[in-house]
Amino acid sequence: MRTMRVITQQTLGGPEVLTVVEAPEPRALPTEVLVRVKAIGLNPLEARLRAGEFPLIGQPPFTLGWDISGVVEQAPGTWRFRPGDEVFGMPLFPRAANAYAEVVSAPALHLARKPPSLSHVDAAALPIVGLTAWQGLVDLGGVTAGDRVLVHGGGGGVGHVAIQIAKALGAYVITTASGSKRAFVEGLGADEVLDYTRVDFADAVRDVDVVLDTIGGDTVERSLDVLRPGGHVVTAVAEENVALADTYEASGMRFSGIAVDPDPVALRGLVALVEQGRLRVHVQETFPFERVADAHRLLDAGHLRGKLVLTV
Repeated sequence: MRTMRVITQQTLGGPEVLTVVEAPEPRALPTEVLVRVKAIGLNPLEARLRAGEFPLIGQPPFTLGWDISGVVEQAPGTWRFRPGDEVFGMPLFPRAANAYAEVVSAPALHLARKPPSLSHVDAAALPIVGLTAWQGLVDLGGVTAGDRVLVHGGGGGVGHVAIQIAKALGAYVITTASGSKRAFVEGLGADEVLDYTRVDFADAVRDVDVVLDTIGGDTVERSLDVLRPGGHVVTAVAEENVALADTYEASGMRFSGIAVDPDPVALRGLVALVEQGRLRVHVQETFPFERVADAHRLLDAGHLRGKLVLTV
């Protein structure tokens, strides 16, 4: 039996509960591929799951993670990939993908070919944040050239990708970010930057076509005031707030919550923007596989600029 290293946890708690152990390699079922992982993207959601704040995948023991980039080792019963293909994606979300591992079995449909211009580190950083931004702006928001788009949290993982996607669609992009991230988000193409520590966006912005919220709290409710008639708020945080959805509808506005899902069409759309030089993912820091606890301490601290990645 072939074995691999995997990061698991036996209890809920702080970063120290994450441990590297030996485990049997998974087997790829028909239509799946076995991927030798080169890099793993980390997401704030995983810190919440580790700590027990959000029981998405049940109780421990479990292995976290979804964002991967690597090389196909086996491809039984699928025509989509062959051994040796470099791929990336976000398999199985929101079901457990066990991606904090050296080898991952994933549905071939949930992966895309990694473009040569994208390193494994950058490719692993892209899927969850890229798909969330794409599905929010393209599929739900229907952003088109000339629209005014407000991205809450433009310096974060989803936000910094959303700015670039909105600009690629031809939108005028306004974003909220801390003053320390102004140059960063301006470099991504933001037309206006509001320092949320000094400016209340609800007083400073009007006539917005689409708001993409990555912050939550009262930000979603207060975004109602900045929309043009018929405007649309898309939130990746408060997607199940039925009462808020009713408030928006009663005001003649649209409200959508997004729970990101695997999407090969959107992945290929992201690849096209990367290859055109219109999208880049920012990786704040990389950590070797065995230093996952240190990476999670940064996740817990928050206020990241872009993404964190484990290298395998």
